[in-house]
Amino acid sequence: MHTLISFDITDDRSRYRVAKRLLDDARRVQKSVFEATVLRRAAYLRLRSDLEGRIDPETDSLRYYRLCGACARRIEHVGAGVGLLEVPPAFEIIDGE
Repeated sequence: MHTLISFDITDDRSRYRVAKRLLDDARRVQKSVFEATVLRRAAYLRLRSDLEGRIDPETDSLRYYRLCGACARRIEHVGAGVGLLEVPPAFEIIDGE
């Protein structure tokens, strides 16, 4: 299962700890957005537990977006860095002329 994880954390130390933990299982694609390409259910639940223990739920937030294979193949990315999928398998450039 592909998972997109984003966060909004007010405390610098907590934010650093969450980002550092995410780097164990995911790739950073923006400052507070990470993509995990293959995360089995047990690893996902362990990661959630670890992350949620590092934030203050009164002021911080974590969001988890679980994407099925078909949904992950429909991700579009433009600009610097790599996305979840380097190039979609059915990617085709169509000349507008």
